[in-house]
Amino acid sequence: MSVALRLEGVRLGYELGHEFHTVVDDASLTLDAGRIGCLLGPSGGGKSTLLRAIAGFEPVRAGRILIGDRVVASANVSVAPERRSVGLMFQEYALFPHLTAAQNVGFGLRKWSRAERDARVLELLELVGLAAAGGRYPHELSGGQQQRIALVRALAPRPALLLLDEPFSNLDAQTRERLVVEVRDILRAAGQTALLVTHNEAEAAALADQVSTVGHGRLENRAA
Repeated sequence: MSVALRLEGVRLGYELGHEFHTVVDDASLTLDAGRIGCLLGPSGGGKSTLLRAIAGFEPVRAGRILIGDRVVASANVSVAPERRSVGLMFQEYALFPHLTAAQNVGFGLRKWSRAERDARVLELLELVGLAAAGGRYPHELSGGQQQRIALVRALAPRPALLLLDEPFSNLDAQTRERLVVEVRDILRAAGQTALLVTHNEAEAAALADQVSTVGHGRLENRAA
């Protein structure tokens, strides 16, 4: 099985005055293609900083980040976020209110031909059971439907890696439990490699194949 993501001794932090403050130190992680990983830990522990570094929004001070077999970040290398083949899904779904569900899904496919784009959008809407809702606007969709549209919008360009930052945190417990299972099934059906950030152990257990705990600037790997 090929490796989709590798962290090798990654150090992250920031300068404050004349001092360097370490946020994460010596973080190492391997995530195989097609698997779902999780960074689990309390707020302020460094897990979102790690996710941002993988996405390309946080500089790496030491160590390396590889996506596939390509180094995308190190102390001397920083590949632009849009060139990393990474998809992103955050707490706020951030759907474009003036675009239909189908247009939201196809937003990142503007360089594709019309026929390819339409086929991919339909494929993804069918994957999440919303083929009949492609013409609706976000305000006409339920919260769960909006989340599924946001998810397949991130999947549309076929990223090598999908990053999910606390995507269920704004939901009530009952809705969260249902959508965790739905998202897991969608990712598995798509064969998508993904890395989730959460502070919720139940989410991690339900969704991930492997879990890494992050806290006090350290990362520890364990089986899900």
